[in-house]
Amino acid sequence: MLALVCCLLGSSVVKAQSYRQLTADDFTGDVPPNSGFYVAHTSCNVFMNYRVRNSRSNYNLTFDIQLKLNRDRSWLNRKIANTPESLAQVLRHEQGHYQIAYLMQQEMIRELNAYHYTGDYQRQANAIFKRIDDKYRQMNEDYDEDTQHMQNRKQQAAWVHFLDRELTRSNNLAANNYNDY
Repeated sequence: MLALVCCLLGSSVVKAQSYRQLTADDFTGDVPPNSGFYVAHTSCNVFMNYRVRNSRSNYNLTFDIQLKLNRDRSWLNRKIANTPESLAQVLRHEQGHYQIAYLMQQEMIRELNAYHYTGDYQRQANAIFKRIDDKYRQMNEDYDEDTQHMQNRKQQAAWVHFLDRELTRSNNLAANNYNDY
């Protein structure tokens, strides 16, 4: 997996994490007492930091877009996911949440680096971040709603296919951008 995505048009090289598979060991948080029928929860955050260089009103932003899996806020009810088969199904569903966060990070890297910034760079960068964040928050909600939290096997399989295809597409875009650098 490509761990570095290079810049486009007026921005500098950014750091990005490699994609990875989740394991049961990633879920170290306590199961909430009111978790009901929920079997697991994956907590991820995407953070944006940047540095600015201004040369004759040409604003060059260097981004660091980090994806963080919050292991201590991610939990897995091992009393419910108590067989290898059920654990594999739960992990596959939770992998989908991680994929959505990873896709969000990758889109932010592409979009933030492709933009031509002006003196209003802070508002411009924050607007791009918010637009992409809103898109993937909605996708995350749609994922759980459509799959009924993995209970609808047909929808779960459709989402797995969709997310895997989007991950491949995103990695191809990153590889092409890296080759263009």
